[in-house]
Amino acid sequence: MADSGKSSTVTPVAVLGAGSWGTALAIQFARAGRPTLLWGREASDLQALANDRCNRRYLPEAKFPDALCIEPDLRSVVAAAHDVLIAVPSHALRALLTEIAPSIRDTQRLAWATKGFELQTGKLPHQVKIPMAVLSGPTFAREVGKGLPTAMTVAATDESFARALAVSLTSHNFRAYTSDDIIGVEVGGAVKNVLAIGAGMSDGLGYGANTRIALITRGLAEMTRLGVALGAKRETFMGLAGLGDLVLTCTDNLSRNRRFGLAIAAGKSREQAQAEIGQVVEGVQAAEAVHEVATKLKVDMPICEQMHAILYKNVSPTDAVKQLMSREITSES
Repeated sequence: MADSGKSSTVTPVAVLGAGSWGTALAIQFARAGRPTLLWGREASDLQALANDRCNRRYLPEAKFPDALCIEPDLRSVVAAAHDVLIAVPSHALRALLTEIAPSIRDTQRLAWATKGFELQTGKLPHQVKIPMAVLSGPTFAREVGKGLPTAMTVAATDESFARALAVSLTSHNFRAYTSDDIIGVEVGGAVKNVLAIGAGMSDGLGYGANTRIALITRGLAEMTRLGVALGAKRETFMGLAGLGDLVLTCTDNLSRNRRFGLAIAAGKSREQAQAEIGQVVEGVQAAEAVHEVATKLKVDMPICEQMHAILYKNVSPTDAVKQLMSREITSES
């Protein structure tokens, strides 16, 4: 593996995925002084990014730093980079990994900012490819793009790589912490999206603050149970990539998953709500994947189970709440 000292911080990083989150991370790398190459699938979109020096569709107020360059050729961007960061939806991760595999060198390092289980297999991102590093935490792309104070977690099996990425991202307005618990960080990023849809539904139905905080707290317990069953560390879920990301996504309307839940509560269908959001709502597919994994591992996740029933079995949100509130009394632990 390549040296991860100061020299790596001035070599290019490639960000694959020019959506809102990929663009925001590319801006932050460049803002922190790292030469950054940004690639996306659509050539016309990339030309607009290059001409406008901003992503007018997702982050119109965030101008690109001089260190950020748009690169339309996937093979060229991978060849030019020291580190490669993938920021595409979970359902597109495997295909992109397969596409770039022939171009990855032994001296390169791979990271991803993809949140969720792979729908077809129920695998976490690190199980789809040799694990390297994952970036996650309570972050909205728009706020990162604006340069508002933000903190997130970088988890890797190689401590030096985690630190190198953290250093590359950190600036006066952005702080990155390191972790060695890739599984915990990935599980937190997947399950919180399912729970955020539930929080949006709850608020949309007018259930109030008591219900919202009960959902967040008990949802955190479900997230932790699943993570531990998969080999994660319990304490990870009390940090930025667990509790932090969960609270953020459940309580602020910048969250696509929360807004999706609000739309469902307003009587819109899954398809109508998705069209209204206009971007990938990771929690919809995550609800099915989490259901499959939890069932396989026999992990009790009643809130996530009801979310799956609402989204895939035509159960109404009010009936799901009745089901949850009528469960047998158990210990909180």
